[in-house]
Amino acid sequence: MPRKNTRNTKGKIISAAWKLFYENGYEGTTIEDIIFASGTSRGSFYHYFDGKDALLGTLAYVFDEKYAKLREVLDPEWDAVRKLIFLNHELFVMIEDSISRDLLSGLLSTQLQAQGEKHLLDRNRTYFRILREIIAEGLAKKELRKDCTASEIIKAYAMWERALMYDWCLCGGEYSLVSYADRMTPMFLESFRAPAGE
Repeated sequence: MPRKNTRNTKGKIISAAWKLFYENGYEGTTIEDIIFASGTSRGSFYHYFDGKDALLGTLAYVFDEKYAKLREVLDPEWDAVRKLIFLNHELFVMIEDSISRDLLSGLLSTQLQAQGEKHLLDRNRTYFRILREIIAEGLAKKELRKDCTASEIIKAYAMWERALMYDWCLCGGEYSLVSYADRMTPMFLESFRAPAGE
């Protein structure tokens, strides 16, 4: 039981911080603002985070929260490719609507510079667990090509998403991430579909 409360406290701090970062900007958000918005205490904040900068590496947690909600609404009748297209679309809508490009750039740069834990690559994340479920089921149902392992497809999909986010940040958000991904992701994922009659 304490573990759940611990997770909820940390999650409240992270969720409140990213909401405030989006609304007020990173520089315009103080630790006191985050503590107040999360309904936690100064002690709780510093128990989990050394300071505001430490929160930049937690965007993966926000993404995982989104994926956990999306898992609940996945249509079981959809094939694996359709499910992955849906997840990609919904995540990128969230990014465009509630995560500033500067903050996303900050996350990507912290992961490039990280000496230890790289949150985006953590295979225990909800993100990777959901991908494993979808892809394992797609392989079992022969929806996906059999000359690729589940690990290879998961890695390719995760790299695809990171590449899209990186390019969008690199280009200064000069195009719609959602529109571009909606056009290109289905073409990318079709390459993993099992050939007809296999």
